[in-house]
Amino acid sequence: MGKKIATVITDLFEDVEYTDPKKALEEAGHELVTIEKEQGNTVTGKSEDTKVTIDKGIDDVKPEDFDALFIPGGFSPDMLRADDRFVAFAKHFMDEKKPVMAICHGPQLLITAKTLNGRGATGFKSIQVDLENAGAKFQDKEVVVCQNQLVTSRTPDDIPAFNRESVKVLG
Repeated sequence: MGKKIATVITDLFEDVEYTDPKKALEEAGHELVTIEKEQGNTVTGKSEDTKVTIDKGIDDVKPEDFDALFIPGGFSPDMLRADDRFVAFAKHFMDEKKPVMAICHGPQLLITAKTLNGRGATGFKSIQVDLENAGAKFQDKEVVVCQNQLVTSRTPDDIPAFNRESVKVLG
């Protein structure tokens, strides 16, 4: 049975960190629902101008309606974490120990949600100190899986490992 995956995304996401995992997760039978400020908005990737039409606005969804959370990287997670609604949304998944997949700058949203203390994680080099300051046990590896729940990776080069472990965690 496929899982329903909340995908929080806004402008300037890293194109391939959305498109590649999306493809892998859908091929494994899961459904992705894109969430931004407003349903019907179009958001644009930062490198290849990938356009994504948003399925749901943050005020129209409840985290309880989803099985897992996916946070693509780029500048998107940094912009989303300035909005308390997205921070609270992400915090729910961590608190409830639901699968969370965050790549590159994706963990920034989890840092702001104060959910990484004591958790194994990785991310883009520029957020290593932020992760450590948030209490995460930073590991410089292509993919880190913590408690069979949190999957994190560093860069687009890590996508194959990220996709493999994300599909595994979702069962």
